[in-house]
Amino acid sequence: MTTTVSKDSTATRKRSISTAPPSMKVLAVKILFLAIVDAVAVFAMSMLFFRGDWLVLGIVAVTTLLVNIVYLSPGLLPGKYLTPGLIFLAVFQVFVVVYSLYIAFTNYGDGHNSTKEDAISAIVLQNTQRVEGSPTYLVQLVEGPGGLGLLATSPEGEVLVGTQEEPLQPLDPGAVTLDGDRAVAAEGWTSLQQQDVLQRQQEVAALQVPLSDDLADGFLRTTDARNAFVFQSIFVYDEAAGTMTDTTTDTVYADLGNGQFETEGGEVLGTGWQIVVGPENFLYPFENPRFGGALLGVAVWTFAFAILSVGLSFFLGLFLALTLNDPRMRSRKVYRVLSILPYAFPSFLSALVWLGLLNTEFGFVNEVLFGSANIPWLTDPWLAKFSVLLVNVWLGFPYMFLVCMGALQSIPEELTEAATVDGANGWQVFRGIKFPLLLVSTAPLLISSFAFNFNNFNTTYMLTRGGPRMEGVTENVGHTDLLITLVYKTAFEGGNRDYGLAAALSILIFIVVAAVSAISFRQTRALEDLH
Repeated sequence: MTTTVSKDSTATRKRSISTAPPSMKVLAVKILFLAIVDAVAVFAMSMLFFRGDWLVLGIVAVTTLLVNIVYLSPGLLPGKYLTPGLIFLAVFQVFVVVYSLYIAFTNYGDGHNSTKEDAISAIVLQNTQRVEGSPTYLVQLVEGPGGLGLLATSPEGEVLVGTQEEPLQPLDPGAVTLDGDRAVAAEGWTSLQQQDVLQRQQEVAALQVPLSDDLADGFLRTTDARNAFVFQSIFVYDEAAGTMTDTTTDTVYADLGNGQFETEGGEVLGTGWQIVVGPENFLYPFENPRFGGALLGVAVWTFAFAILSVGLSFFLGLFLALTLNDPRMRSRKVYRVLSILPYAFPSFLSALVWLGLLNTEFGFVNEVLFGSANIPWLTDPWLAKFSVLLVNVWLGFPYMFLVCMGALQSIPEELTEAATVDGANGWQVFRGIKFPLLLVSTAPLLISSFAFNFNNFNTTYMLTRGGPRMEGVTENVGHTDLLITLVYKTAFEGGNRDYGLAAALSILIFIVVAAVSAISFRQTRALEDLH
């Protein structure tokens, strides 16, 4: 006896299952989860509101609303699974790319990392001198929600308190504790003891509390944590004219649209601000021939390093796989274990070990293998490139060995046996059967290995830090630098860290790697179709 079920009844049952009300436990967990998400979102939006980041605030608000709609609606089942992944994709991928692209069109870097208002405040604060004949304020160092501050008693007996961010404000006498004529404590503030002051001498010496909202009125500074004097900046900012004047030399610095105050003769104040400079960072290598030539050399070496690393590692791994896959080879398991040992250690530790081995003065290679020779493995431009490539191949061939071993073992024995019966020798079997089939399975891995070595930061940086440095180039560029190490050094090393230029270079790296990968994968598909 057979039972038939109509399609309509099946569809009805599926709809009833998908729209069935959730259990109370599931509903409670869902509400708790949404409550946590909403609480974090409200906190983030409040912070963004006070900072005035309206665009980000709007994105967070819309995202939070969509999350609540998706998880509170009875349907939208695919959305419930996709929403977390989409959010993480947006935050950790899309946002990073978009933000890097934005930074690449700015002058963001040392001396240009904030707003114009912050730059003006920094210039004024960093160039102060004591006002001759200024009155003495009796002070007590205190700490509050705004950080370190001064509890000051003026010569007239008025008690005031302020921090570097908040100017001096008068206090209610009833909220102050006096020790003679000197205020020593105030409600809402923690007075620092002498031991605390000694431990924070640098903070105390750098502390400058504005007398009022107008920074031109001066600041209070103390050196002994008991007496403070009035200091005034030697720079005066004219908001109407948009200029900064050095009162000691009467030199006028103007905002000429370059994100800094500068004179007509090109003299620049050290502190600037962030502005959009357009494609300037992308054009910089073309406008600076020395840096452009160095960048071209780094790009050529990066391609050579990636191609040679992949090629040498692959063929060395393939050779070992063929050798250790031969049943006539004795102790194959022991040799296989020894072959993958470099792969078992972290690459940065292995690079540090090689750094000691290749040391010119006391390294094992020079002292033992070359009889105390003085070979500059890491300081000569060509030897340094050879050393970096050698170490990288040593680190990379075990991976290729494992890949090739697995690919060879997956090739059916019937194919090689049939070719042998037809009279083919070992080389013909390898060239006509094994190697083409091997390439089909390993080509995507070779492409990913190329992309990895193109951005192989660890080996180069741990061994040579990109050195030895190129002569005649003001930027910190070395002979063994890859594009990725050059980006890192441009952003985080040297006296002039330029995040905008580093972001532009990283975008160029992304474009190059994406283009090479796309072309390579197209060739891989053609190879698969051929076989």
